[in-house]
Amino acid sequence: MQPSPQASPKSYAIAVSISAIFGVMGIHHFYLGRYIEGIIDFSLFVLTIYFYANGELLWAGACFAIDSIHTFIITIMLLTGSFKDGQGKYVCYPGQKLKTPF
Repeated sequence: MQPSPQASPKSYAIAVSISAIFGVMGIHHFYLGRYIEGIIDFSLFVLTIYFYANGELLWAGACFAIDSIHTFIITIMLLTGSFKDGQGKYVCYPGQKLKTPF
């Protein structure tokens, strides 16, 4: 039997706002306790700046595209209440009812 899903104590509004504004830097992952993903996102951001500063626009564009697509997907998942924090709890929108699996 699977355990029933639980709601995260993290603020939905703060998580969505951070993801929408600073998403390519990965700050929302740090807020939600998903540190490995935060480090990966921040590394992609730093690589984008590094490649851009060195005139390697193809690599800068590739890093930025990967980071932007990832951020877009995570923001949509946060908006729909289907994203989990670092403890495996759902970041719920106001009034969201968590459904127990089967």
